[in-house]
Amino acid sequence: MPDLIGCDFSSSPTRRKPIVLALGHRAGARVVLQRLERLDTLPAFAAWLAQPQAWVGGFDFPFGLPRELVESLGWPMQWHACITHYVALSRADIRDQLVAFCNARPAGGKFAHRATDGPAGSSPSMKWVNPPVAYMLHAGVPPLLAAGAHLPGLHQGDASRVALEAYPGLLAREVLGHTSYKSDDRAKQTPERLIARKDLITALEHGQTRLALHLKLTHAQRDALAADASGDSLDAVLCLMQAAWAQREGAPGYGLPASFDALEGWIVTA
Repeated sequence: MPDLIGCDFSSSPTRRKPIVLALGHRAGARVVLQRLERLDTLPAFAAWLAQPQAWVGGFDFPFGLPRELVESLGWPMQWHACITHYVALSRADIRDQLVAFCNARPAGGKFAHRATDGPAGSSPSMKWVNPPVAYMLHAGVPPLLAAGAHLPGLHQGDASRVALEAYPGLLAREVLGHTSYKSDDRAKQTPERLIARKDLITALEHGQTRLALHLKLTHAQRDALAADASGDSLDAVLCLMQAAWAQREGAPGYGLPASFDALEGWIVTA
């Protein structure tokens, strides 16, 4: 039975661009990938999470907004109240308020950032395009709460279902630097990106990251991860590795900094 989840998320999943779950378990320093699952609707994602099972999961979407943004907009300053307010807005409402916030700020400083963005190298969680992480937060957090998940440092839930904000780019860059390994554009799905995916997979198998974990794959799984030129399958596995590290660190903090901002959230392993 898998007890680890790595989730490559989409705020508007389709059959062509689904949410991808990497499911597995950890045995010491080995992380075994059991299978990949693809979910092409948000209700399917919510239903999957609601199943009665224990897990530690790494989810590739932001769990919080920048404190500076929340203060500026006059939204609630406690995490649960802020999220409740935020998810009650439509995407159009969110875009309009975020655009107005950015338009009032000087060039070069349009976006507010969370404290975790620097060490993680992540996009600000208020971005609504390229990538639309503001919409991913809007779509992703409510199913976690509905499933009773525990979000360490943010929300007390079922301690057997632990949800952590993950970011595959953080782990990928440790191996590849800024070499690209994926693209949704078929014209950019080059041999060079295929080589980069294979290099990344090999590094994960050999434990060549600071997580000190070894990914265990079958030959068929390795081939499938390399063949997915969108990188979605590999991103789910990268999130699985981050979840495994957090599981090894254990409760109550799961490796998160003791003093991270309980409004903004933190990316695990950053």
